[in-house]
Amino acid sequence: MNDSNLKALLEHLPAFWWEVDQPWQVLERGGGAFADTGTAQRFLERMHEELSGPGHPPEEVSWQAQFDGRTFDVSWPLDGTRAHSRTRGLAVEVDAHAPHRYAAFADLVDLAPAAAFIRDRAGRYLWANHAYAHLYGTTPGELTGRCIEDFDAPAEAAQFRALDQEILTRGTPVRHTLGYRRPDGSVGRAAGHRFPVREDTQTCIAGIYVDITDHLRALVQRQEAEENLQALRDHSGLPCALLSANGRVIEASSAAADLFHLALPDLVGRRAHTLLAPAPASDLDGLHRRWNGLIARRTRRVETSAVLVDARGRQRRAQLHLTTVGHSAARARHVWAVVTHQSLAHEAHPSLTAAQIRILSLLAEGSSNSDIAASLRLSRQTVDYHLSRLRQLLDATTRPALVARAYVLGILAPRAWPPRSATAAHPLSSV
Repeated sequence: MNDSNLKALLEHLPAFWWEVDQPWQVLERGGGAFADTGTAQRFLERMHEELSGPGHPPEEVSWQAQFDGRTFDVSWPLDGTRAHSRTRGLAVEVDAHAPHRYAAFADLVDLAPAAAFIRDRAGRYLWANHAYAHLYGTTPGELTGRCIEDFDAPAEAAQFRALDQEILTRGTPVRHTLGYRRPDGSVGRAAGHRFPVREDTQTCIAGIYVDITDHLRALVQRQEAEENLQALRDHSGLPCALLSANGRVIEASSAAADLFHLALPDLVGRRAHTLLAPAPASDLDGLHRRWNGLIARRTRRVETSAVLVDARGRQRRAQLHLTTVGHSAARARHVWAVVTHQSLAHEAHPSLTAAQIRILSLLAEGSSNSDIAASLRLSRQTVDYHLSRLRQLLDATTRPALVARAYVLGILAPRAWPPRSATAAHPLSSV
């Protein structure tokens, strides 16, 4: 090629030219289609193979050639005289930007978990990544060049072709959810988009999908768990509430609302500490420590007791089971509180001393005044005084009534023997 200006122009274009002699010895070559001489040499060897094969007569011809994922329009020879036994060829890359763009798309998603493909108007696969081929239990190489009907049932293939036609007609992406048969035989679901793309000078259909089978299954399981929990909350008859980490009531059962003599909407949103009766600081500190241990996930569940106060100002001691919800976060976000046992509602009475509660425990066990005095190393007169004082505080005139009141007011634990305080930390503790 003798025109230096043309040579200089081709150096900046996605084109490649060459001159060879009759035995196909390269005399000259150039252009900007290839970045290195090795690639250019491989391209010339490919052209030699194609021109030596059937279907390429020695007269002037042109065709499209595929090379390294790129498409070229090839013209050969360019001159009709073939002067001095030389022939010239020219290869121009077709839409030089588009192949690189979709090659980048392919590189990006080829090993991604999302399933992606490109099909032409005839429903023939031009490209697919490994995740898409896996949906059909095959490989990308087996998909490429074959049609929809080769892998999908007739009804599904017709549906996919209609969707492809809709995309080609509208020229805009379409969000789509499809069902498919997984390699293990189960039914799967995938969601994604199909959209038009330009590939090899024609408009094709591309798609990218994410398998949502496990996600949908998890949603169904979660919904079933929530429905079961709601049924348990509403129909078990147990007072229970879901509390936030800062102690606010998020959900509650109707039994919990009845316990506090509140309408359910009035209970939801309340702070839990407003539902506790005034108590000694030591009792509240212990409850706070247990609560903070739950929120910090130092423990998963806590069983404790507390004195609750209802809207009428009446109190009752309740046995509480507190359980954190979930395991993912470093701190628990929610706690279920369930009341398993409760005393009868009563007016507030003065707090009892440890000695008075111990006397009630021994009295409930059947001990006489003398036995109580001996056990506690007190005088008989001191025990008589305490019992008289207890009858006044608990409004009970006889010893049996005093024991009964101690149980129904939640002073003594109803499920413990020997009798002990309802606030005792250990079953064998007396206070």
